[in-house]
Amino acid sequence: MMNEPNAGYRFCKRVFDILFALIGLIVLIPFGLITALAIFLDDPGPVFFFQDRNGLNGKVFRMWKFRTMFQNAPELREQLGVQNELDGPAFKMKNDTRVTRVGRALRRTNLDELPQLVNILKGEMSFVGPRPLPTYETALLNEQQKRRMSVKPGLVCYWQVCGNRYNIPFKEWMKMDYKYINEASVLTDLKILCMAIPAVISDKGA
Repeated sequence: MMNEPNAGYRFCKRVFDILFALIGLIVLIPFGLITALAIFLDDPGPVFFFQDRNGLNGKVFRMWKFRTMFQNAPELREQLGVQNELDGPAFKMKNDTRVTRVGRALRRTNLDELPQLVNILKGEMSFVGPRPLPTYETALLNEQQKRRMSVKPGLVCYWQVCGNRYNIPFKEWMKMDYKYINEASVLTDLKILCMAIPAVISDKGA
């Protein structure tokens, strides 16, 4: 049985999300402009990638990312299905051939995720929480696994900061999400955020 976060914690979490999402967006404007130019010069087209994902209680929202793949990447996903490096519904490839040169650099540092500060500001995501899955992957979850949507999805989670995440079975990933739900608190969130810094620097979370 998993514990649900209390109202006081949810309020503090939301205040933190709004404050630091605003600061992050302001501070990162110059970086965002440079990144957008690099993406466009590497593969002309949209600099942002939008994807429908399931958030709190399964509600669908449009998640923002810097585009790291060629524009026809979604159409090629089914062809690459046999190369999936996870054993569950989620599709992950460490050396995905659809990723552009700039995209590889962004993914190594997880900087492609920074536009999700917009999703955090809108209240669709939080800084810490289970990573939201695309709607077509959520549809394949069993009822127990769908409990991960009882809290707001996050920019970082236990799975992302544990290192070598591509070698972690899907069921273990889900257990990490359940662990977060049970332990959810201000201190837990701060611990995961602190763990994310060395994971990004060392490439272990990429």
